[in-house]
Amino acid sequence: MRRTRGTWNTKGTWLAGGVLAAVLALTGYVVLAGGDEDSGTPSKGGATPSASAPGPSATYAPPNDWTEPEQWAALPRGERTDERGSQVGYPHTTEGAVAAAAALNTVSIEGGRDTVDEQMRIYHSYVSKADRSDAHAEEIELAAIQTDKSLHQEMGVPVGEPLPSGAYMRSNVIGFKVVNASKDEVSVWLLSRAAQKGGEMAKESVDYTRILNAVVWEDGDWKLSGAATQRAMGDAQKEQPKIVAPGDAAFNTAGWTAIREAS
Repeated sequence: MRRTRGTWNTKGTWLAGGVLAAVLALTGYVVLAGGDEDSGTPSKGGATPSASAPGPSATYAPPNDWTEPEQWAALPRGERTDERGSQVGYPHTTEGAVAAAAALNTVSIEGGRDTVDEQMRIYHSYVSKADRSDAHAEEIELAAIQTDKSLHQEMGVPVGEPLPSGAYMRSNVIGFKVVNASKDEVSVWLLSRAAQKGGEMAKESVDYTRILNAVVWEDGDWKLSGAATQRAMGDAQKEQPKIVAPGDAAFNTAGWTAIREAS
């Protein structure tokens, strides 16, 4: 189901790219994300990142008939897990860059693990040194706190307490489309499935989101870069792939590559 969202301080869009949104906000740029109606035009001068609803269209639902994706990729895994629980150490290849971008857009909020925990983990594990500052960290943390408050209120539990048993918010990258790739810089559209459930007996709700990320090779690993994302925006806006789930024939038309679990 598509839901109207006007700012990045919402649960679905923060799951899809809260760290990038904060980094670009403080440099005065708008992040390319959200629904197919987004203009996504980058602008300077204190602009606030915004995105419309992350669903593919007002009436979209995955089709009953499965159309096999024409392109599949088993992305490499990181060679190790850092002290915050993030996979790091990806290969110095285009697929390694895409895998790192997918990792930093994969989150799970459930039990005692909240939005702040996940967003700060992503910030410390994956953000380029050029984009790391006390101001960026504070912006990310404050926005995550507000998102977490909203989530707890929606699920009827006091702020600071674990979510109800069986409740969760999860976002996983399910497809990608490379925009530009060089040896040390890769930009890519990411297609994610964001799921939310309010408890054991609640029905799961699902949104699909699209976001542009660019990563750079830094100190032996791929890192999210605000400057690289800004550089990629011009080319990325020329062809923003439609937000459709794998199994939909339009997934192939849009040029997405589906992600297969690495063995």
